[in-house]
Amino acid sequence: MGLFDSFNISASALSAQRLRMDIISQNIANANTTRTEEGTPYRRKMVLFQEKEANIPFSQYLSEESRAKYLVGSGVRVSGIVEDQSPFKQVYDPSHPDADENGIVSMPNVEIVTEMVNMISATRAYEANVTALNASKSMAMKALEIGR
Repeated sequence: MGLFDSFNISASALSAQRLRMDIISQNIANANTTRTEEGTPYRRKMVLFQEKEANIPFSQYLSEESRAKYLVGSGVRVSGIVEDQSPFKQVYDPSHPDADENGIVSMPNVEIVTEMVNMISATRAYEANVTALNASKSMAMKALEIGR
């Protein structure tokens, strides 16, 4: 593991958590959107994370030193943004423009409390990665001071 690997790992996590916060913000902003371009209520979106894999040829992976080198994680990447397929909330509001003939309105499947908990989780993960990045930076600076 090189000196800058920890910086790259923390940076990938910071980018991933920032995207997660952006998607959560989008969910909260559309919590009352009953009509999208598709004509349906807004569907909650979720971010999927996956471990970054080291790009190593299989022939090199079999050697002992390569195996030890590449078993260390390489960070995180966003593997996709998916829509939550849970059912829409049904609300009785006959005065709503999108109400059906029975006065029922299909509302987005976004729960504000769940989104806020997810936002707090993403914020804490972001802060933890900033702390890890700062610790790595501090160790690198201390290592540079050894030669003085």
